[in-house]
Amino acid sequence: QVQLVESGGGLVQAGGSLRLSCTASRTIFSFNAMGWYRQAPGKERELVADISSGDSTNYADSVKGRFTISRNGAKNTVYLQMNSLKPEDTAVYYCNAKYWGSGYWGQGTQVTVSS
Repeated sequence: QVQLVESGGGLVQAGGSLRLSCTASRTIFSFNAMGWYRQAPGKERELVADISSGDSTNYADSVKGRFTISRNGAKNTVYLQMNSLKPEDTAVYYCNAKYWGSGYWGQGTQVTVSS
């Protein structure tokens, strides 16, 4: 069983920054990809950014140029650096790990951006 533990959420003013962390219970290089998703109230969960085992990254259009996904294998951790935050970035952010046909989720961390 894989465990993913997120941290780093909180309340920030528009234009501010936050860094989310997701630490896995095993080496992150064992996963095909890891990513961050978010879900705002009344909306479906959506992909924010992901990073493949080959280090390819992918971003939602709404966060390109503002968010950066990265990873530290020695710490089994994936990060999401979020800059120039907007009120519309307010959501619960979830870490995801893909391992062939299976997907694992963290418990989520709340990000609230005030205007």
